[in-house]
Formats: sequence, C-alpha cells, structure tokens
Amino acid sequence: MKKTFKISIRELVEFVYKEGSIDVRFQARSSMTIGTKLHQKLQKEYKEGDEKEVFLKGERAVEDIVYQLEGRCDGIHYENGEVIVEEIKSTARTIAQIEEGARVHWAQGECYAYLLAKERQLKGIGVQLTYIEVESEKTKSFTRTYTMEELQHIVDETLVAYTPFASLILSNQENRIKSIPDLVFPYPTYRKGQKNLAGAVYKTVTESKSLYANAPTGTGKTISTLFPTIKAMEKGLSKWFYVTAKTITRTVAEEALALLEREGLSHRAITITAKDKICFQEETICQKEYCEFANGYYDRINGALIDILTQETILTRPIVETYARKHRVCPFEFSIDLSYIVDGVICDYNYIFDPKVSLKRMSDEGKKKTTLLIDEAHNLVGRGREMYSATLRKSDFLEIKRKYPEYVDLKQSVAEVNKQFLRLEKEQGEDVRNKLDAELVDEVQSFVEIAEKYLGEAEEDWSEDFLQLYFDALHFVRISNLFSDEHRFVIDQTPKGVEVKLFCIDPSKLIKQITRSFRSSVFFSATLHPFSYYFQQLGGCEEDYRFLIPSPFEKEQWQVGIHPISTRFKDRERTLSSITRSITEAFNENKGNYLVFFSSYAYMREAFEEMIKEGMNAEFIIQEPNMKEADREKFLNEYQSDRDRPVIGFAVLGGIFSEGIDLKGDRLKGVIVVGVGLPQPSRDHEIIKDYFNERGLNGFDHAYVYPGLNKVFQSGGRLIRSEEDTGVLRLIDDRYLSPKYQSLLLEEWKDYRIIHEKRPLV
Repeated sequence: MKKTFKISIRELVEFVYKEGSIDVRFQARSSMTIGTKLHQKLQKEYKEGDEKEVFLKGERAVEDIVYQLEGRCDGIHYENGEVIVEEIKSTARTIAQIEEGARVHWAQGECYAYLLAKERQLKGIGVQLTYIEVESEKTKSFTRTYTMEELQHIVDETLVAYTPFASLILSNQENRIKSIPDLVFPYPTYRKGQKNLAGAVYKTVTESKSLYANAPTGTGKTISTLFPTIKAMEKGLSKWFYVTAKTITRTVAEEALALLEREGLSHRAITITAKDKICFQEETICQKEYCEFANGYYDRINGALIDILTQETILTRPIVETYARKHRVCPFEFSIDLSYIVDGVICDYNYIFDPKVSLKRMSDEGKKKTTLLIDEAHNLVGRGREMYSATLRKSDFLEIKRKYPEYVDLKQSVAEVNKQFLRLEKEQGEDVRNKLDAELVDEVQSFVEIAEKYLGEAEEDWSEDFLQLYFDALHFVRISNLFSDEHRFVIDQTPKGVEVKLFCIDPSKLIKQITRSFRSSVFFSATLHPFSYYFQQLGGCEEDYRFLIPSPFEKEQWQVGIHPISTRFKDRERTLSSITRSITEAFNENKGNYLVFFSSYAYMREAFEEMIKEGMNAEFIIQEPNMKEADREKFLNEYQSDRDRPVIGFAVLGGIFSEGIDLKGDRLKGVIVVGVGLPQPSRDHEIIKDYFNERGLNGFDHAYVYPGLNKVFQSGGRLIRSEEDTGVLRLIDDRYLSPKYQSLLLEEWKDYRIIHEKRPLV
C-alpha cells in the first residue's frame, strides 16, 4: 500500500539542492526593502492577462510514496502562445555577480512549471528566473524552455533524492501513531486534581479551544499537560510546543517525555537552546571564515538530520551538540531545522511570541495542527510587555553620526531623526501620549532603509553600536505597526538625553492574536492568582475554558506564620534588627536549610551582613546579580539534607531561585519572605496604574500588588514539592494581615499563626 506525503515545493527543493554556508554577516530585515515589496513591484508591471501568486498542486509517485506537491508560483506569463512560469528572488548581491542563477531557484521554478504543465496538459513550458537587487531594485532574468518529459525527469530526480528523508519521517510518524492508543499515564495513581487537569487539557486540545489553568505546586503540571496533548495526536494533532521562561522547566519537560517513552511512546522532540549558549565558538560569528560549523553547513545538514532522527528520540542539548560535532554543523541552526520536523518542541516564549525571533517558517496550515503548552504562564504577562515595547535613545543616533561622518546620506538621516527628538524635547505637554508620533516613525523608517544599504556592504567593518541601533530602530518600526489603545508613546529625559518608548501596557490582545493562529493553547501555572487578572492579561475571552484546582497537599504540611513587621522603605532601617531576629527565631525553632527572600539586592545584602554577625550554627550564602549557570548550580548544591551545618540562602523575590527549582524532602526546611514583593515605583508602573484606573479597575493592584504577590507565591512554592514534604513558611510584613492581602492569600496558606516579636532582654 502506497503512503502519501504532503510537501511544499520550496521545502522540497531547499532540502535537495540548497548548498553552501551559513552567512548572517548582515541580511536586510526591513519589509520596506525585501521580499513582498520587491515581488509586488515586479508583479505590478505584468501585462494584462498574466497571472500572479498562482497556487499549484499535484501528485507524483516515487517508489511506495505518493507525494502531494503544492506551492504558490510568483507569476505566469503568456507570450505568443507560450506559457512561462516566473520565479522571483530578491538578493543582497549585485546582479552583475549572478551569471546563471542558483540550482535551488531553478528547481523551484521547474517544479512549479511541472505542476502547471500537468494541470493544463501542456507539451512544453518556459521558466523565467528573475533576480532583483535589494539596494538598486535593478533586475536580471534568465529563461529556459522545457518539454513535459524533461520536467517530469527533473521532478522525479528531486523526489528520489528526497525519498530517504521522507521514508524516515513516515516511518517515525507511523510508529508514533501506533504507540499512542496503548500509552498510559506513567504513574500508578493520579495526584489530587491531576486527572481532572489532564482531562481538561485533552478536551481543550481535541476541541481546538484555549484553556487557562491554575494548578498549584505539586499537581504535576508538566506530565498532566504533555500526556493528554500527546494522546490527542490520535485526533489529528500533529505537533506541540512546550514554551517556558526557565531552563529548569525545560529539563522537567524532557524528564516527562522520558517517562512516557518508557511506557511505550515512540515520539521525537527537540529542546531549543539559545544561540549564545549552544555556540561552539568563543564568539558567535556566523560566517564561514570564522566558524567551521557555519562553513558548508547546507552541504552536510541533510546527513545530520537523517542520522539524529534515525538514532534519537528526545533531542536534548547534549544530544544535539554530539551530532552537531559529528557532522560539523552549527548546533543552533541544526536545532531550528529539527524544530520544523519533530513532533514536539521545548523552547523559550520568544520562539512563539516575540516578533524579533519567532519561528518564521511555520506555515498557517501547520499552526492549525499545533498545540501550545505555555508553562509558568504568569511570566508571559511581563515578557509580553517587553516583547511588544520598543525604546530609542537620541544619544545612540548621535554616536553613529560622530563615528561615520563621511557617509552623507546616513549622516543626513540621523540628523532628521535627531530633529524629531529635539522637537519632542521642546514640545510642551504630556510626556505620556495615547497617540503614536508619526513624524518620528517615518524618519526612523528612513534610517532603517539607509542603514541596511551600508550594513550590506561586507567590506566595511561596521561597529556593534551601529548594528545594534539598526536592530533597535527596526524593532521600533515593527512595534509602531502594532501600536494600539493598549500602548503609550512615552518621552523620557535621562542623564544621557531624551529617549522615546512605545510602551505596551496590556499585552493581552497581541498574545491572543498569536495563539489564535494555533489549533489550541493551554496556559498553566501554580500562581495564576488572582485568576481574573491573569485570565484577562493573557488574552482570555468568553469562549475559553477556565480551570482552577486546589492544592494536592494537606494544610498540615505547611507551618505558616505571619510576622507583622513593617518592611516599607521608610521603616527598613528601624525594623531591620527585628527582621533578622525573626529569621533567627524561625531557624532556631525548626533547624534545617532555609531560603530567605527579599524585594531587592540592597535590602537583602543589608540583612545578610546583619545576620552573619549573629554567630549562628549555619552556613550563609547569597544570590549575586547576573549569576552564571555554574554559580547557580553551586548555590543550589549547598542544599543537601545531610549537612552538619544547615545553609541559609539569601535570594531575591522574582529572581532565579524563586521559581522552577525543586529542593525536595529535607533539602529545604523553611522559606521566609520579607515584604510583599511590591515593585519599585517607576514611570512604567505608574502608566499601568493610570491605564487600569481609567478603565474602572484598581490600578494600584494591577501595577503593584498582583505582580508583587505573584513573586511571593512563587517563592513560597519552593517549600512543599511532594506529598512527603513538610516545612516552615514565614511571611514578614504587617500588610499580610490587612483585608486586601488576607483576601489574596493562597488557600493553603490561610491556616496561619500570628507571630509576635519577642523583645530582647535589656
């Protein structure tokens, strides 16, 4: 029985014919100068009767595979009874350097010509390959004519070369489909609420809906979302993405897949590691002259793909690195290429949500068969604001003008941008505006176009500052196209001069815009609390499913105490000794390893220095800013259950040790949270506050209280990680006893005792 394999013409020919090296020296990114704009420019010149953007499809059998081929050709010309298919390519090279066109481009045109000739029963047909130079917009065309037999031979030759890869994909797919019906949950029993969560995820995915789930620590969220999502692959789902903000949660997802594999799952998944972390070189310079793994990448990548997909299933960072070294290919680009082929992808939020780096090759049809699993979804609110905001500084433009005075049009463009900055500085009125400043955006757009022209000149050694400004300006233009009622145009005076920011206050609509294009999405976290706030901020709407489950742990596992001491900034000096006494008291009452969280590095260090004077029988360690992975591991490795001297670690709320870490059993005896986590007052937080006040909501809660408490909940959640864990949670701040904070406390924390300070004897 023959198998069917659907593939786009572009994907087919790029796999078979693409060759050479990775070279990201510089590629113009502005939509004003590449791609669609240049194609449309040529297509507007078509004579009457010619066609553009024509969708073609057809079948061709090779061996035991029936290939379903499809694609959209750029144009069809009709000249003197002849039919000519046109393929248009934009290029950063000068067209004088192009002598006959690349084989991969000819192959694309030839395959389109084959489909058209077969559909219209033509005996002969032409192919025109047209290159358009990005900088000058000059064109150069090459034309060849073919018989139907010649085209059929070319297509067959191409498919024969692709077939080993297609056979591997089909075999893996068949094994996956066979393994899913008998796949069972990899634990003997479900934890409290876990089966309900898995059922809710399965229902969501099979019905192509969205789900927002608050599932407390200990629910087993990773396996409870991955297992039903993979089971739903029986119902037409072809792919999933597990997206998260933390490296540690990616490891948990890999471990969950390994459990399912032991239960019989046949399945392939890749973990994408950031380029700067996985790069084999000292400096990340993706050019063949600097990197052996970039040099000849496309000549070797097909062998690497077939090898790893034949031998491996869970493609973790070490496995990707092993095969990348074996085949001498760039490990980052290797993982990106794999991400389009495998069943599941574990990656950071930005590969889905960030307009700067999202995976661009994913087709709309592919998205409709793909589910997003969004872990620690509370983090996506802040990350969304960052991704959909953009900032430009006047000083950065003036620096480029100073560095490159000889480039007249670049200098002139910078001067025009500077003129807009000066105008904004002089204008009286609001520094926070509801409307975009169109004049500034126009000049920044012009700068992007001129910068692209110069950055494309390989012989010039352009500075990192210039390249960074280009990317900042390009991002500014992109965000200007997304600017809406949920944004503000902000003008700020800084010590370095004026800067402007397109500030995204509420990312909900933009997040929803992304998730709507996928089959389904599941947002889950232990701390979507208060639920109504996160449901709105993450794009939830009336037809979406909501799911809240209680903690699977018993209240008796927590020993919660609230110590009502003021941690407000004005009181900190006065109350610091009371706070350190409270920490000492908690430790002395329940000896063991502790994590103590503070709202800032400065506050934490003050308390740390006070505590080390106490002469306690404990080891003190402290979180440093910008800790490297090795230092983080060293910090966590101090938490061992068999220590002679327990460890007391000082860390920052919302930092690297406040979520995504598991210190089970006696590795962690207590967590102490000093303060309520309120962010420092800032222009951005005040804008958020005003925005929600204007909409009849409590702006202070939205800007300060809810984000602050989320950090508290995450930090406290480090304490109880399994049914066997018990421990001490101490919340130090008098606000925890106020009606507002009482109403927002997690249910499992409400059975608390109030701690009264023991006055030292005089």
